Amino acid sequence: MQIYTFDQTLDGLLTAVFDSFALHQQDVTLLAEGEQLPLFADEPHRVVTDGEKAERVWRGLEKQLPREALNMMTISWQSEERALNQPLFNYICKVFRMKKDISHNASDADVLYVRNTCRRVLHESQRMKQFLRFQKAKDGTYLGVVSPDNDVLPLITDHFQDRFGDQPWLIYDARRKYGFYYDRQTVTRITFADVDALPFDKDSGQLSDELLQQDDKLFQQLWRTYFKAICIRERMNPKKQLSDMPRRYWKYMTEKQ
Repeated sequence: MQIYTFDQTLDGLLTAVFDSFALHQQDVTLLAEGEQLPLFADEPHRVVTDGEKAERVWRGLEKQLPREALNMMTISWQSEERALNQPLFNYICKVFRMKKDISHNASDADVLYVRNTCRRVLHESQRMKQFLRFQKAKDGTYLGVVSPDNDVLPLITDHFQDRFGDQPWLIYDARRKYGFYYDRQTVTRITFADVDALPFDKDSGQLSDELLQQDDKLFQQLWRTYFKAICIRERMNPKKQLSDMPRRYWKYMTEKQ
């Protein structure tokens, strides 16, 4: 068994696939840099991420797999799960060895793991579309703060660009410390140079009174009042509510402030 270590990027994983075929090594265990090596393992092969090698592997996948299967790989990667590294690596290697599309082979453990991971990411991206709450700043920009388990912001920006195409907005991922800003024309990935000087509260995601448009403060209070008013105590079902609206999403939701 040969140990490979890589930099936990998708290009790095694709480079590892290239190296495994170039070195004629099939029994490969793929680990992220810094992960514990197995006992009595030989000196690991350090994968040096190479954009050209990664591109060659991806072009090869495009010849073997339909667009749906390629999307499944890239979406699953947004999970950021280290446990995905080995199944995804194995899956890609099998595609090249078998020279056919195996994306619908649910009996293959690696394919099934990648597919299920993709489903979890897509499920959370749908929830982000439902649970994201915007606040309007005095300059007219709408701010939405989230902290998803998976890196789903790249998957939901098209939705908000289509829905709010005539309004500037910023969707910020507080966990990963980056966001996407839309200026009514283009979407740009942004970060704040000083994360301790954010224009909103890190715990609640709320804009300060100095930055929040006065009307929006009233709308937030009206929304909380409405949320309480439609709640029929006799029909309360906390377990069902937690299933539909998991507690981990409450932190930045207006009605739960």
